[in-house]
Order: sequence, then structure tokens, then C-alpha cells
Amino acid sequence: MIVDAHHHLWTADYPWLRDAALTRIRRDYTVDDLRAVIGPAGVDRTVLVEGGRCDTAETRLFLRIARDTPEIAGVVGWASLLDPGLAATIDDLRAGPGGHLLAGIRDQVQGRADDFLDRGPVRAGLAAVAASGLVNELVVRTPQLPSVARAAAALPDSVFVLDHLGKPGIAAGDLRRWRELIAPVAARPNVIAKLSGLVTEADWAAWTPQDLEPYVDIAVDLFGTGRLMFGSDWPVLEVAATYLEVKEAMTGLLGGAPADVFAGTAISTYHLELT
Repeated sequence: MIVDAHHHLWTADYPWLRDAALTRIRRDYTVDDLRAVIGPAGVDRTVLVEGGRCDTAETRLFLRIARDTPEIAGVVGWASLLDPGLAATIDDLRAGPGGHLLAGIRDQVQGRADDFLDRGPVRAGLAAVAASGLVNELVVRTPQLPSVARAAAALPDSVFVLDHLGKPGIAAGDLRRWRELIAPVAARPNVIAKLSGLVTEADWAAWTPQDLEPYVDIAVDLFGTGRLMFGSDWPVLEVAATYLEVKEAMTGLLGGAPADVFAGTAISTYHLELT
């Protein structure tokens, strides 16, 4: 069993896809497209993650899609951490079609100030997600990592999932600073990290697995494989690589496909029910 813990589906009209550099991925990506890439890569189940539309209506759509798509075992949906009625919003999502597949909530923290996660209303939102039994999924920039460590310390009963290892500046070779900032995050036992999105932080045209190696090695050293999970970040990865290239790069760097990184951590973190 192999689980891809991070992929998207989207339509070509996503606002952030207007960037000229993203022309290659400015199209609709459907379940059929997903099946076409995970099959040859030997991936059995996936986790569908919101992709930046920032609309709870889309979360409802994703839950319906997941209900009808056996390969999708869970959904990390969007909701605003500043929503004072977030608990009710989560209840509403769960009550709808496919609601039992809701595994986590992700706001677009990467677009916010570096201290966003320190703010009282935001902490209340994080606490509401935790109280609902869902994962707090965080997509952040490297300078925001200190606030992730503080939030994890303040909310020890919440499970946090850090996407893309905090988006290290691989292309710029910013290894030392990233390691300094991610180490306190890894020191919090309630934080799980994804080995995902790394090729798009490297040089899109010239990356090699060796460029990713020190970041993966540090992640394994700091988190241990029991708190890491593989995520493709498809279809974003297509600006730099194919799905299979990313999976093979990761298995090569890890010396195979460790059962926890490639399935177990995702299953336990998201409470996936696989048949």
C-alpha cells in the first residue's frame, strides 16, 4: 500500500494560475488525470488537499468527489482560521455528502504575515479545528516556521501537518537558515511533516535528486520517518517534473519506500479508513 498524502485537483480559472510562469499547469486537472499518473507510479490511495481557491463550496465539492473516487481516502479542505463560526462550518462540512472523509483544515497561511499564527483569533481557529478531531494543515513560508513552533507548543493537543517542509529555498541554497528554523518545529512531537513540494522549490529546469538530498536527510534526522509522509504535490510538480520522477527521486533518497513515510504516517495522522 502506497499513499500519496498531498495532491490537488483544480480548474484553469484559479486566480494564482494567472502567473505567466505557470502556463504549463493552467488547465483543468480531474480525477481521470489523477488516475493516469498514480497508476503507473504504483500509488494506491491519496489525500486531496485544497489548492488555494479559498472557498468552502469547493471543499464540499471535493468531499463529494472523494466519496465517489475510491482512490481518494481523505480530504484536507479549506476554511478560514479567522471564521468565528469555524466549529459550525466544520460540522456543516461533515454533515454533507462525503463529510466523513474530511481529514483536516488548511487556510492559506503562506499568504499572511509572519506572525499570523500568533494572533489570538487565529489560535482560536486552530483550537476549533483540533477540538473537532481534525488535523491543522499548514502551508507556510520558511520565515513563518518560528510561528509554527510556537503554535504547536501552545496547542499540544492539536496535530499539525507541515506542508513541503516549510518551503525551503532550495534553488537559492538556503540550507543553513532553513535548518535553524525547522529544528524547533521538529522538536514539537505534535508536528508531522510532508516530504512534498521540494522540486518546485529547486531550480525547475535543472534540479537533480542531489539538490533535494540534504533537505530530505535533515528532515529524516529531525523528524524521524515516523513523523514524515510522502506527498507528490501533483499537479504543481509538473512545472519541474513528472509524477513518476518525483516519486522515484524520493524513493532513491530514502533508500526505498519506508512503510511509514509512504503509507503508515498518513493513515494514522489523517485516520484514513482503507479497504
